[in-house]
Amino acid sequence: MGKSRKNRVRPGRADPIAKPVKPPSDPELAALRESRILPVVKDLQSPDIKSRTAAAGAIANIVQDTKCRKLLLREQIVPIVLTETLTDNSIDSRAAGWEILKVLVQEEESDFCVHLYRLDILTAIEHAAKALNETLASTEPPFAKLTKGQQRIVWDMSNSLLVLLNSLALARDEILEAIVANSTIVRFLFRIVATDSVPQEAFEETLSCLMTLSEDNLPLGQAITDDQETRCYDKLLELVAAGGPRSVFACGVLHNVFASLQWLDHSPGKDGACDAMLVPSLSKALELPPPSNKTNGQADSWAQMMQVALEIVASIGTDLQTALEKGNRPVPGAAAAKDEEWNGFEEKDDDAMDVDEGSGDEKDEEDDEEEEEEEEGDEESDDDEFDEDDLEKVTGMDSEDDGEGDLDDLPTLRELINKAIPQLVRLTNIAVDDDNSITIQGHAISALNNIAWTISCIEFSDGENHNIWKAWAPAGKRIWQRTISPILEADVADLQLATQVTSLAWAVARSLCGTTPLGKKEHRKFMSLYQVSKAQQQNTMNPDTDDKNKEQPPQEDPFQGLGVKCIGVLGALARDPAPIDINREVGVFLMTLLGSAGEPGVAPADIIQALNEVFDIYGDEEYACDTEVFWKDGFLNHLEELQPRLKAVAKGINKRTFEELRIKADEALVNLARFVQYKKKHAPKAKE
Repeated sequence: MGKSRKNRVRPGRADPIAKPVKPPSDPELAALRESRILPVVKDLQSPDIKSRTAAAGAIANIVQDTKCRKLLLREQIVPIVLTETLTDNSIDSRAAGWEILKVLVQEEESDFCVHLYRLDILTAIEHAAKALNETLASTEPPFAKLTKGQQRIVWDMSNSLLVLLNSLALARDEILEAIVANSTIVRFLFRIVATDSVPQEAFEETLSCLMTLSEDNLPLGQAITDDQETRCYDKLLELVAAGGPRSVFACGVLHNVFASLQWLDHSPGKDGACDAMLVPSLSKALELPPPSNKTNGQADSWAQMMQVALEIVASIGTDLQTALEKGNRPVPGAAAAKDEEWNGFEEKDDDAMDVDEGSGDEKDEEDDEEEEEEEEGDEESDDDEFDEDDLEKVTGMDSEDDGEGDLDDLPTLRELINKAIPQLVRLTNIAVDDDNSITIQGHAISALNNIAWTISCIEFSDGENHNIWKAWAPAGKRIWQRTISPILEADVADLQLATQVTSLAWAVARSLCGTTPLGKKEHRKFMSLYQVSKAQQQNTMNPDTDDKNKEQPPQEDPFQGLGVKCIGVLGALARDPAPIDINREVGVFLMTLLGSAGEPGVAPADIIQALNEVFDIYGDEEYACDTEVFWKDGFLNHLEELQPRLKAVAKGINKRTFEELRIKADEALVNLARFVQYKKKHAPKAKE
């Protein structure tokens, strides 16, 4: 190990600006302070090295206890450790000091990491990392020739530093950037990756730290691939090929590196490197069964490995959309994973966007009068103004043909469909009997959800990307039949799980373009779920009297709610070539929902999504449902009658508090006016 600095202990001098620590008012805490805390703090600053070492070890053992930890913090244990213990002559004391700081960051909030950073903890970490790196790289004597006790201390200190670095990087972006900019710390991380004898815990912590640091980090990505001293990149590739738990964490680092360097399917890196080379290894890891012996934390370690693998697959599924976009695939709607947004504003009149910017009634009345005049002008306008181009602006339809797709130039998508999806589907059906299995099931659904949303953004109309469709359609139908249907059939009361499954169902139904393998009356499950979400929304808006004064949690994205997702699923299930009876049932549901606009429990986001689904379902007069349902059931009259009510709902949204919601509401109203005018012009009687 590198030579450490001497510990400068001056027990005879007190800090002239230090404030005396007041004993706690609680008698129990005061007694604990006197009996256990003050003695070890005093010994930690003793001139005797044995006393200091023993005290450091004792504090490392008691710091996990909440009461002891809070009392130690009151006694300024952090400055003492930073200025004295970490520079002690005794390596055992230094190791205990790092253990103390490790436990503190694990137990305290992220603000504590910021506090450490401001106390210049990175300088202390750099000094320790340099010494550890020299020890690991030393040839005189080689690290392997050190005693087991010496090696243990090296790995204990390394693990403490790694936990600290990971926690610090997660606390704030500026800290992460400072860590990456420190070449000594980065070389220390690379050295551990290149060392074969690293214990599993320290190795996983190293790769976890590199995963944290490498996310969206081009400098570190370049440093990993350019490293010639330890050949970190080559070592990571070897780990991926070897399989096992370590390969999972290595895949996580490489996935971040590929993303930061833009090594995508159409622009691979060294030796064709892209995410496609990671998916088979991750899929094999997902096949690993849980340990038969659930003691000694083996089950938790397995669950952690599975969770990390699932998170990486989910991230690959999301990042695949970037590859599709950069590879010139038609990917309409960049925010498709959040909600469908049909942009009808390209050629709108400026007057159509007159909306309330204040809260006064006079302004509202003026806006109403202007909008009424505008509507009258619209009714008197020439029908020729509304043609097929206008409907394309409402429905988002695009006939542009970018050519037929195939999977040869999309190896990542091929591997996801062939290797990952079967394992993900299997994991969504595992027996849910403990916290680990619940977590794994949820992450498996999330991974499927990300992949399905990316696929749903690929254009399949008019034979575009036919080869992708041929590969995806069987997989999408399998997801519906083996994941979505069983969970719906179980009729779970877990709304979080229901929301996850509904989001997945929406993505799969969109991607299957009206060919979803629906079970008998299965679409009604989503209608029932919507009623549950409506009741939940009403309870949120009208809390019990006893709860009115309680602090309410911040409102989530209104377009991520269960209600919006149920509406999205139903709209996707009703699209052509869906059976007419299902189309009619969904159409009536949507019209009824629009008719309830403004009622308690009916969120404005639900109304906006319902309108968008109507535009998509009935946007083409060539569809059978246009004549058989839209016109026969008088949907156009309903839409015309609802316009004033929908306008009131939109105007009731505070644009300052809910800016995005108000913008989308105004957009939906403009699109509704276009849609109504278009349908009038293309009524069945007008057809030749």
